Amino acid sequence: MANERRIPNYRKMYPTATDEMIAVLRKGERKLQYQSYDLKAEKFLMDEEKQQAIFIPSREDSLERLMEAEVQFVDQDTNVEDDAIQKMMIQKLRYSLELLTAEEYELILALFFEGQTEREYAHNKGVYHNAIHKKKLRILEKLKNFLEK
Repeated sequence: MANERRIPNYRKMYPTATDEMIAVLRKGERKLQYQSYDLKAEKFLMDEEKQQAIFIPSREDSLERLMEAEVQFVDQDTNVEDDAIQKMMIQKLRYSLELLTAEEYELILALFFEGQTEREYAHNKGVYHNAIHKKKLRILEKLKNFLEK
């Protein structure tokens, strides 16, 4: 493996080459070694002073390892404008929910965020199902008006 990392003696290989050409050849060879070995190989460095080995992992990674580590990748299909509009609408909805009365907010919270049905909510409150349904429709209309402003 040590031979793989040595830079060839270009002076010996090309005796008539200029110093600039030799420098370019060495730089190119070093860059090739960096890309093919330094980035891909794991290494151990010895710290003589502290008497310990330091592990330097490879800087190249495989898709399989990243998937196993559950690394999240950027979704290429994501539209930034749509995300911005959606975030603005969510902020507006949160503001609109704050404008509801405590009773209206409790109903919306139970039906849409806690997953209760209208019948369950009506039973818990001791009122008819139709009353809850009509109240829900009025609240949704009120929220729609807030959002359109």
